[in-house]
Amino acid sequence: MATNTLFSSTTARLRDRRVNLDHRATASRAVRASLVSLAGLIGAPVTNQAGAEVGRLADVVARLYGPDPYPPMTGLILRIGRRRAFLPAEAIGRLGAGHVRLRASRVDLRDFQRRPGEVLLARDVLDHQLVDVDGVQVTRAADLYLAPLVGRVVLVGVDVSLPTLLRRLGPRRWQARPTPERVLDWQSFAPFGEQATEGPAEVRLRASRSALHQLRPADLADILEDLGRNERQQLLGWLEPEQAADALEEMEPAELENLLREARPEHAARLVDEMEPDEAADALRDLQPGERERLLERMPHGEAAELRGLLAHREGTAGGAMTTRLVTARLEQTVAEVRAELAAQAEHRTEIDAVVVLDTAGRLVADVPLFDLAVAEDSTPVTDLVAWLAQFGPPVTVSPDARLAKVADRLVAARKSSLLVVDEEDRPLGRILADDILDALLPERGRLHFRRFLQ
Repeated sequence: MATNTLFSSTTARLRDRRVNLDHRATASRAVRASLVSLAGLIGAPVTNQAGAEVGRLADVVARLYGPDPYPPMTGLILRIGRRRAFLPAEAIGRLGAGHVRLRASRVDLRDFQRRPGEVLLARDVLDHQLVDVDGVQVTRAADLYLAPLVGRVVLVGVDVSLPTLLRRLGPRRWQARPTPERVLDWQSFAPFGEQATEGPAEVRLRASRSALHQLRPADLADILEDLGRNERQQLLGWLEPEQAADALEEMEPAELENLLREARPEHAARLVDEMEPDEAADALRDLQPGERERLLERMPHGEAAELRGLLAHREGTAGGAMTTRLVTARLEQTVAEVRAELAAQAEHRTEIDAVVVLDTAGRLVADVPLFDLAVAEDSTPVTDLVAWLAQFGPPVTVSPDARLAKVADRLVAARKSSLLVVDEEDRPLGRILADDILDALLPERGRLHFRRFLQ
């Protein structure tokens, strides 16, 4: 029962993710009816026009890194005894399920030399790591599908389903049987780099800025966690630093620790510098002291000093979990002026849920929720807003050395989404948000990676 549920949910997931756009080859019924399974071709007999067997198919060569939306097949690798020979695509008459027929009785077999942009589909792509742009996940190709298109044979689709993987383990007659209902269009995938002539070909998200900006930080975090070491460093290099930092903040601590260790220190330092202060401090705290210092030395002096101050607080305290990202206001300002300052901090919106009002000595006067700022008139003086809020009592604060369990109790009692952390003279040091407390108190929650189980 569990196995049937697993198979049906996998098939349903792939069906839901399929993008049936008219400009994609796999949306054509003719193309789907003529699909040829790569897994079913490997080891198949290759015969000449007279019907005599020339050899057995060892691999299919395709130009994966060219300008074509669907990589064209450029030839076949044949196994003839102990020899492996190359047969150009123009010599192939028919490519069918489990069989290849040549155009002539006599064929020109050459020694294979891979040209720029070419890959061996079975060796370099089948069963290798892929990023599914439409499904936003890292997976592996259980099968690849070829089909005739505009006078040549091209790679049109990928199958990543578990049933197809099991089909390949079955009898030979099953292996050559394509499954069009599970095919994902090749345009959902793209190559990782231009070095196809040297080593295996992984695939990547498209380098298009628009495609990358459509992904949520949590989606990018999932992809980064599931990619191999080289691939995720390459993906990080394509992202804008701010977008990469947002994704890093969503990663599991152990995965983030590994990523920072793998990256060049200069690149890792820049990424940590772009993270929110509390998230950056958490990331640095997980590193060894020497590793941590190497990154801090490569950051701007001001940012490094701020992070050193956060790291000086003990883990499990308000000071160790707070963010130093504060928006402050003075009593003589108007609501319109405060809103303008908030607009300038839009990129940090997830870290800001209130504005801190200070007196001339920098001490806390009030903590004004964003809702109250939103409904107030532009011309309203901040001092009037503070006077109106005084009826609800003074701001709820905690000291930097307060344990997080105590902070959580105060947060619940006050019915707030954040609390201010202040020093002995009531000067704000930072803000601790509800999600920061959850991160610290429930570190084992994690994100489920069901696809890792499937792989």
